[in-house]
Parts: sequence; structure tokens; C-alpha cells
Amino acid sequence: MGKAAIVILLALILIALVVLIVVLLRRRSGAPAPAPAPAVPRDPFAAEDQVAGDPRALKAGDMVEYLGTRYFVRGSLRLKEGGFTWSEHLLDADTIEGTKVWISVEEDPDLEVVWWTEHEIGDLRPGDKSIVVDGVEYRRDEHGTADYTSEGTTGVGVQGRVEYVDYEGPGGRYLSFEQYGGGQWEAGLGERVPTGSMTIYPGGS
Repeated sequence: MGKAAIVILLALILIALVVLIVVLLRRRSGAPAPAPAPAVPRDPFAAEDQVAGDPRALKAGDMVEYLGTRYFVRGSLRLKEGGFTWSEHLLDADTIEGTKVWISVEEDPDLEVVWWTEHEIGDLRPGDKSIVVDGVEYRRDEHGTADYTSEGTTGVGVQGRVEYVDYEGPGGRYLSFEQYGGGQWEAGLGERVPTGSMTIYPGGS
């Protein structure tokens, strides 16, 4: 084979390689991108997402920030009625002139956090089917008796029983009456805490 024939053969091989590379590159660039994985619904209060803290893990010594004010959790009540459990947490009220403030946390079945403020009971009575407070009508929703255990400073005994009567109003508003150990009735007005509006800073273990 002459030199000219060898040169032509090498040129043809080179051209074939270039064409093959171009075809492969075009196929790769034209391949559809893999579809993104579908978004998985997440619980905003799940334990793995601690940006705002988990209200289900609240305890005495933690700090809560809500509507620009920070409060310390002074104590907690763990309540149980049959197979249903929930918690109430008494907050440091130094910034609001001694008014009793607490939050309740329950799952029934969805997580619900309610911000409570003590209300002067006056002539209010928990037996009525509906009660009007400050122009808002509340209708009786639940009535029961629960066992509780106390942690930290709560103003009640280490353990005991509490009778409660709960009323529900419009727009996530609540009225609740509680009577610990057969004592005097206490009243509180509550508002549901919107998801993400409260931040929890865990205290020491």
C-alpha cells in the first residue's frame, strides 16, 4: 500500500471518529433531564425540623418567643383523661403586670397550640350553654375531669384532678374554666397560635 493510500485511510478514520463524537454529544445533550423528586408533605412541628422548636417537647426552663416578647416556661402540667393527653405550660408574666399567661398543646388529631390569658371570672358560670365575653359569643364544647402531674412552678399540687369546661368561639378563640381539686373556678381566654409565629428556645436538660 502506497503512502498516499495510508494517508487517505487515516483521514477517513479520523473523520469517522469526529462524526461519532459529534453524534454522541448531541444524543447526550438532547436527553431529557430527570424529573425532580415530588415534594413530600412535612409536619411543620416535626422533631426533625427544629427551626421554630417543637411545642410538644416544651418543659420548665425553656424560653418561648411570641409576638415579639420572650417568656420563660415556669412549669408544666401533664394532663390525661382516658387515652387522651395534653399539656399546659405556665409562662413568666413579669412583662405583662402579673397577668397569668399559659399555653396549651394538644393533638386531636392535628397539633393545636393555644395562647391563654387569665380572665376575671366575675359572674361567669361554666354551666351555661353559651357565654358572651367582650362582645364575643362562646359555645360550650367539652366538659370533663382529667388527672394531672405538675413539673416546676405551676401553683397547684404535684398531682391531682382538674375539672374543666371548654367553650369555643369564632376565629380560633376559646374560653375555658378549670377547677383544681374542688377549689375555685378559674377562667381563661385563648387564641390559637398560627403555625410558625412562635419560637421555642430549649433550656437546660
